[in-house]
Amino acid sequence: MSTSPTTPPSAVRTEAPTLGARLRASVSRSRTLWPAREDYRLLPRTWRQDLVAGVTVGIVALPLALGFGVSSGLTAEQGLVTAIIAGLLAAVFGGSNVQVSGPTGAMVVVLLPIVANYGAEAIIAVTLLAGLMVTVTGLLRLGKVVSIIPWPVIEGFTLGIACIIFLQQIPQITTATPAEPGELSTNALIAAVQSLAHADAAHLVWAISAALIVAAVMVIAPRIHPSIPGSLIGIAVVAVLAWLLPTPLATIGTIPASIPAPSLPVIDPEMLGVLLPAAATVAALAAIESLLSARVAGSMADTGAFDPDRELVGQGIASIGASLFGGMPATGAIARTSVSIRAGARTRAASIMHALVLLAVVYVASGPVGMIPLAALAGVLFMTAIRMVNVRVARSIMTSTRSDAWIFAVTALITVSFDLIWAVLIGVVLAAIVALRAASRSTGVGLERIEADAPSEYDDAIVAVTFRGPLFFVSSDRVFETVMAVGRPTVVILRLARLERVDASGAQVLAEIVRGLERRGVTVLIKGVQDTHSDLFHRVGVLAALRHHKHLFMDFEGALEHARSHVERARRPAQA
Repeated sequence: MSTSPTTPPSAVRTEAPTLGARLRASVSRSRTLWPAREDYRLLPRTWRQDLVAGVTVGIVALPLALGFGVSSGLTAEQGLVTAIIAGLLAAVFGGSNVQVSGPTGAMVVVLLPIVANYGAEAIIAVTLLAGLMVTVTGLLRLGKVVSIIPWPVIEGFTLGIACIIFLQQIPQITTATPAEPGELSTNALIAAVQSLAHADAAHLVWAISAALIVAAVMVIAPRIHPSIPGSLIGIAVVAVLAWLLPTPLATIGTIPASIPAPSLPVIDPEMLGVLLPAAATVAALAAIESLLSARVAGSMADTGAFDPDRELVGQGIASIGASLFGGMPATGAIARTSVSIRAGARTRAASIMHALVLLAVVYVASGPVGMIPLAALAGVLFMTAIRMVNVRVARSIMTSTRSDAWIFAVTALITVSFDLIWAVLIGVVLAAIVALRAASRSTGVGLERIEADAPSEYDDAIVAVTFRGPLFFVSSDRVFETVMAVGRPTVVILRLARLERVDASGAQVLAEIVRGLERRGVTVLIKGVQDTHSDLFHRVGVLAALRHHKHLFMDFEGALEHARSHVERARRPAQA
C-alpha cells in the first residue's frame, strides 16, 4: 500500500483574493457608512420626546431657513426647501443621532459672493458639486481630520461668522429695494458701510423698529417659558403690524404651496473651471461646520457617539438632494441641534420630524409666510449672530496664553476681512507653529562635567552631553549649536537614554555632531541608544559616524571607563 507524500506547509501557495472577494470586503467595510436598524434602537422608548423635540426645532428653524435663504442672495423658498430636503436626508444618512441640518449663517457668508459673481443660478450647480466632494471625503474616511482644529481657531472662526451674519443684515434694513448684484461689495463690512451711506431714512426707521420688536420678543419669551418660540412669535407680531399699518417694508413675497419637482442641475462646461473652486470652498466649510456641530452635540447629551465619516457622507447626500430641488448647500447647524437636544431629542427621528414640520408649513401656511417682512427676518438673524458670541469663552481664551489669544483674534479678523477657509487654515498653521515652538523648547541638552563616586584625574578632559525630550527639525539647530560650543575636550559622551521622539532631521543633527567633534580630534562615545531609535540611527548614519563601533555603550559606567582610558593614552606622550 503506497502513501502519497505530504506537502510541507511552506509549499502551500496562498491564492490572491479574487475581485469578488475584494469587492465583498470593501462593501463590508463601508457598511458602517449607511443607515442601519441600530439608528432607531431607542425609538420605542423615546418617540414621544423625539416628536416634541422635532416639532419644537421645526418651529425654530422656520424663520432661520427663510432668513438664510434671503441673506444668501437667493429666495426664502430656496432656504425653506433646503431645510426640508437636506434636513431629512442628513437625518437619515448622517453620522449623528441628533444633528439637525439645513442652511446656516456660515454658509451664507460663502454663498453671497458666489451669487454676486456668477448669479443665483450658479448656486444649484455649486451645491451639487460640493455635495459630491463632501460625499467622496466621507467615503475616503477623512472625517477625523477636523480633530486637528484647535479650540481658539474654532472660537475665532465662530466669532468671525457671527460678525459677518450681523453685518449682512444691515443692507436688508436700509432700503426696501434689494441691491443689484455687483452694486455692493462682497465683503460684509464694506457692504454694510456702503448700504448705510445710501440708506432710505424712512425705510430705515421702520426696519429698525421691526427688527427691535423681534429681538425684544426673542429676549423676553424664553424668560416666560423656555419652550416659547420667541423668534416665530416676534415675526408674527411684526407681520400683523405690517398688515395693519401702511409701512414701506418689503415682504418675502409669494411662496409656492408645494416643493418643486426634482430635476438634475444643468452645469455649463465653460463655467465648470470657475465653479469648482467655489464648490471646493463650500465643501470644506460644510465638512468643517457639520463635524464641529456633531462633535459639540455629542458632548451635550448621551445620544451615542457619532461617526465622522458617515456624517460627511450624509451631509454630502443632503446637499446633492437639495440641489435636485433647486436648493442651497446645507450643513449641520449647532443652534438648531442644541434646541433639539434641550427639547428632549434622543434619536434621529427628531430631526426627521423637524423636516416634516417645515414641509407641512409649505403645504398649509405658504400664504401667511409670504407676508413676513424681510426686516423681521433680519431681526432674527441679528439675534442669532449676537447669541453666537460667547463672551465667557472669548474671555477665557484671551486670558489663557498670549499665543492662544493671538490665534483667536487673527482667525476672527481674517474670517471677517477675507475668507472663512483661509481663516481656518491660517489659524491651524499658527497653532501648529506655536505647538512646534513649545515642543522645541521642551528639548533639553545639557553639558555636564564628570562627577563620579570614584573621581579620576582624567575626568577634567571628559564632558557628558545629556539629551532630554524630543529631537526633531524645529530644535535641531539649537541642539547643534549648544553641543558644538563644548570646546575641545578629549572625550565627549552623548547620553541618549532620555531622548524621546526623534525624526530624520534630529538624527541627522546627531550624525553631524559626531562628525564635527571627531574632526576637532574629540573622541565621541554614545551611550543609551533606545531600540526605537536604533534603526533610524543606522539609516541616517549616526552610528557610522563614530570612530569605532566599540564606542557605543548601554551603560554610563562602561562609557566613562572607556573615556578615561582614551584620556590616559592621550596624555602619555606629554608625560613622557
